[in-house]
Amino acid sequence: MQPQEAYQWLKAQSREIAQLHSIQELLFWDQRTQIPPKGHAHRAAQLAFLAKWIHIRQTDAQWEERLARVEASDLVHDPEGIEAVNVREWRRTYNRTVKIPQDLAVALAQAGAEGETAWEVARPKNDWQTFKPYLARLLYLKRQEAEALGYAQEPYDALLDDYEPGETAAGLAPLFAELRPALVRLCEAIQGSPRRPDSAVLRRHFPAPAQRQFAGLVVEAIGYDFAAGRLDPTAHPFAAGIGPGDVRITTRYDENFFNAAIFGTLHEAGHALYDQGLPPDHWGTPRGEAVSLGIHESQSRLWENLVGRSRGFWRHFYPLAQSTFSSLTDVSPEVFHFAVNQVRPSLIRVEADEVTYNLHVLLRFEIERALFTGALEVEDLPDAWQEKMTAYLGCVPPDYAQGVMQDVHWSAGLFGYFPTYTLGNLYAAQFYARAEKELGNLADLFARGEFAPLRDWLRQRIHQQGNRYRARGLVQKVTGEDLTPRYFLSYLFKKYGDLYDLKLSL
Repeated sequence: MQPQEAYQWLKAQSREIAQLHSIQELLFWDQRTQIPPKGHAHRAAQLAFLAKWIHIRQTDAQWEERLARVEASDLVHDPEGIEAVNVREWRRTYNRTVKIPQDLAVALAQAGAEGETAWEVARPKNDWQTFKPYLARLLYLKRQEAEALGYAQEPYDALLDDYEPGETAAGLAPLFAELRPALVRLCEAIQGSPRRPDSAVLRRHFPAPAQRQFAGLVVEAIGYDFAAGRLDPTAHPFAAGIGPGDVRITTRYDENFFNAAIFGTLHEAGHALYDQGLPPDHWGTPRGEAVSLGIHESQSRLWENLVGRSRGFWRHFYPLAQSTFSSLTDVSPEVFHFAVNQVRPSLIRVEADEVTYNLHVLLRFEIERALFTGALEVEDLPDAWQEKMTAYLGCVPPDYAQGVMQDVHWSAGLFGYFPTYTLGNLYAAQFYARAEKELGNLADLFARGEFAPLRDWLRQRIHQQGNRYRARGLVQKVTGEDLTPRYFLSYLFKKYGDLYDLKLSL
């Protein structure tokens, strides 16, 4: 078989497997939004069945033969070329997947589906004891997965690598070590400031239908294509990239709190803009896929915070907000903008402000590492959670629902995911600074309702690149620098120094 023929076989197989993943993603979306209560058991069986056949296709011995043939040819001479990028990522996926026994892959899929269903039922009831066995089962299976995959330093690395290829816990630790004292110092300075936002204005009545209307108009204005997507309510917001022309977002509504749905929808729309901007001609191959979850989170955190909480953004959208919500008619733009940027240590990660958010992530990162070294077990989680929340944020969760059970991730077996949120914040600030250097003052553009320049800049430099580069290589390519926390910390110190009238420097 000639290298070109082998490459075409690999490409065809990749696209067929992508179709299976697309079906899987659609089933996940349905499970989280539409499925009737009695359908969950069958859905878990469906997802397990799909996982089995995806694993069979991905571990076909012909992959090794054909990959080797292409790798030895001139087709991959340009490391940034389409063929080389695809072969690089196919090789990585194959090498990881063949290490995982089929029965383990199936068990993980079923346990994740069952665990998420159990979490959706147990969390509103604050029922840790019912949920705990599902989580213990998932931890047991994920530990098996880590051992099967192998690692150089610690088991957690094997799982982190699935979401952020090439990253390790030891590699992230210095970034987090640099962030934590700066964030704590900024948070303490803010807490000591006499200035206080009137956050009560965000706790008035905001009818869910009006929130849906307003959120839809906002995300459409920044570029989300509703002809290729939809917005639905769910227990824990997410975005689902089903395939070209079908990228869906979800949110949750709290009629007594403005922020949850509006900023949650902006966050998921950021993910969706990335997926809608991927090159459709390369769908089903790595060249048409996102780089990593950290890069994906950079897009969601950028639109949610650097754009969505900016003065320019609300100079444009606040008149619409006031006409949509009668409860805001007596609230000035300045009071509203300060309120949506309030800094206050709180219990819930997804509702955390920009300054304290990464302390929530650090807490989860440290707990996850301990779970995979064996220093913690599932039964230890509530106490560990309480201890770290008290130490990092000065908050004591009153129950399990607002504490150890607040996130959906562990219920689906997504260990290793949380660090990508902090990486996303760092990437976002560095990308944003570069975009502003090239495009000019972005807040002025937002104030005029001009979001296309930033969206198109991101689409050209990040989205359309697909998986051409690894995450840190992409940062270097786009910004001309290696990843650094400097841009993120500079952004926070400047923004919140102005808001809280602080005389503070990095």
